Amino acid sequence: MLRPGAMSSPDAPPIVLFDGVCHLCSAWVRFILRTDRHAVFRLAPVQSIAGQALLRQWDFPADRYDTIIVIADQHAYTESDAVLRIVAGLPRPWRWLTATRWVPRRIRNSLYRFVARHRYRWFGRGQTCRVPSASERRHFLPGADVVAQP
Repeated sequence: MLRPGAMSSPDAPPIVLFDGVCHLCSAWVRFILRTDRHAVFRLAPVQSIAGQALLRQWDFPADRYDTIIVIADQHAYTESDAVLRIVAGLPRPWRWLTATRWVPRRIRNSLYRFVARHRYRWFGRGQTCRVPSASERRHFLPGADVVAQP
């Protein structure tokens, strides 16, 4: 879903903000790192300095992480729209998943919210955010590996 917010450069790479302590979210990030061979996306956990700054810039709550956020084309996409933006930027066969866009947003987002509500119980939660390896750093925003102080 599109949300208003501060403008981003139209030619800037898409940014994926994710819950850095969520095991499901971390698995999704590992998937992006494996499949995004051209480093199309920049990543940042919402708990990082970079993530917190972007949450504030785009008027998202800085203390509640219930959706993945993709900032692209001067918009912030959330829930199933964010997932579809990510798969659209990945190579085949993954981009073919955008065919699910025909499913009404209300249904896609209901399913997304159901999984998001139960993600810690089903997949677990870590104590710390994922730290990118040296080879992964090109995919992460500057400041994405530094946790913001509460």
